[in-house]
Amino acid sequence: MVTFIASLLLLILGYVFYGAFVNKVFGADSQRKTPCFTSQDGVDYMPMPTWKVFLIQFLNIAGTGPIFGAIQGILFGPSAYLWIVLGCIFGGAVHDYMSGMISIRKNGASLPEIIGDELGSGARVTMRVMSLVLMILVGAVFATTPADILDGMVTDNGFLWSKYFWVVIIIAYYILATLLPIDKLIGKVYPIFGLALLIMAVGLGYGIFANEGSLPEITDAFSNHHPSSSIPIFPGLCITIACGAVSGFHATQSPMMARCLQNEKYGRPVFYGAMITEGIVALIWAAAAIKFADSLDVAGNTPYEKLLAAMVNPETGKPSPAVLVNAICSSWLGKVGAVLAVLGVVAAPITSGDTAFRSARLIVADFMHYKQNKIYKRVILSLPIFILSIVLMFINFDILWRYFAWFNQSLAVFTLWAITVWLTKRSVAERTKPFACLIALVPALWMTIVCSTYILIAPEGFQLNNWVAYILGGLITLGVLIWYILWVKHLVSSR
Repeated sequence: MVTFIASLLLLILGYVFYGAFVNKVFGADSQRKTPCFTSQDGVDYMPMPTWKVFLIQFLNIAGTGPIFGAIQGILFGPSAYLWIVLGCIFGGAVHDYMSGMISIRKNGASLPEIIGDELGSGARVTMRVMSLVLMILVGAVFATTPADILDGMVTDNGFLWSKYFWVVIIIAYYILATLLPIDKLIGKVYPIFGLALLIMAVGLGYGIFANEGSLPEITDAFSNHHPSSSIPIFPGLCITIACGAVSGFHATQSPMMARCLQNEKYGRPVFYGAMITEGIVALIWAAAAIKFADSLDVAGNTPYEKLLAAMVNPETGKPSPAVLVNAICSSWLGKVGAVLAVLGVVAAPITSGDTAFRSARLIVADFMHYKQNKIYKRVILSLPIFILSIVLMFINFDILWRYFAWFNQSLAVFTLWAITVWLTKRSVAERTKPFACLIALVPALWMTIVCSTYILIAPEGFQLNNWVAYILGGLITLGVLIWYILWVKHLVSSR
C-alpha cells in the first residue's frame, strides 16, 4: 500500500512541478492567438471550453488502454508502478504536451506534418502511412471489440442484438462523429463518458483501501512475476502498458484539441494534465486488479497467478481483462459499478475509435491541402477510410494485433525525436535554453531502445536471445544518438 500511495502522490507532484518546468521550457504564450480563432471553420477549428477540451482529450487518449493495459502490465509485478509513474511524468506527458503545443504553433498541423517538418520528407511520408494504418486499425478493431462485448451481454434475436447489429450501430455513430462539427456530437457525449470513467476510478480508488487483499511493494519490483509471458520484463512491460505511460497514438489525437484550445496557457492542464490523469487511472486499475485477485479463492500460489486465472473467460478459455473489469466493478461498486463497467468497457473503445477515424480524415486533408468546411468534402475523404475499415473487420486480427503495440510505441519514437529536433532548432536559432532538448531526448532514447529490443526478442519479431537483443538494441540506440550529435554539430556550424 505504501508504494501505491507514494506512486499516486508522485504523479500529482509530477504535474505540479515537472509539468510546470516543461511548460516553461516550451514557452507557452498567453498573448498568442490560437488556431481556433485564426483558422476557425465551424467544423474542426473552433473554440471550446477548456474543461470540455480536457475531457475530450482525456477520452481520446484513454480508451481501454489505462484499464486493460494496466491489468495486463501488473502481471509483471510492482515494476508496473515504476513504469506508470516515471514513464508518464517524463515520457508520456511530455510527448502529449509537446505534440499538442507544437501543433498549435503550426496552426493545428497533424502529426505526420509535424514530424515531416522536423525529420524530413522521408519521415513525413512514412508517418503519413504509419498514422493512417494505425488510425484505420484502431477504428476497425474498436468497432468489433465493443460489439463482441455487447453481443455477450444481450440475447440475440436473429440479426437484432447480434454482433453485426452492434457493428452497424457503432459504425453509424463513427460516421456521424467523423463528419459532424466537433461540438455537435463528440463535444456533447464525451464529457458524460469522461466523467463516468473518472467517477469509476475514484470509486475503485476507495475500494483499494476498503477491501481485503494485499498490494505488492517496491521491494518486489526488480524481478519478473508474470506467470506466462515469454517476453522479459524489459522491454515487455514498456510495450504492455502504453496508454498509462507512453503511447504514440496520443500524438495523433493532440492536434484535434490543438484546434479547439482557446489559449496556450491551458496547454499544460489539457495535454500534460490529461496524460497524468490517465496515469492515475492506470495506477488505480493496476492496484485494484492485483488486490482483488489476491482476495479470490481461485487457482494460483501468487497474486499474479490468481490474477491470470481470474481473467479467464469461461466461454473461450482465454484470459480477457474485460472479465476482470466486470467482476471488480460488480463486487466493489455494486449495481452502479455494473453500469459504469459498461460505460468503461464499451464506451471507452468507441470514444477512441471515432476520433481515430476523425484523425485519419484530418491527416489526409492536411497532406492533400483539402479544406473540410463543406460536408461533401468530408464525405469524399472519409468514404475510402470507412470502406477499408469495414473490409478489415472481416479479417482475422490475431496476427495484425500482435504487432499493434510495437507499432504504436514506434510511433512515439518518431514523435519524441521530432520534438527533440524542434527544441534543438529553436535553441540554436535563439541562442537560448541549450539543454531544453533533454526533456524529449532522454525519453526518445529510452523508447528507441525499448522498441528496437522488443522487436528483436518478440515471438512476432526476430526471436533472438535476450542478451543479443539487448546488445543490438543498445547499438541501434547509440547509432541514433551519434546521428543526432553529428546533426547538431552541423546545425551549429551552419549558423
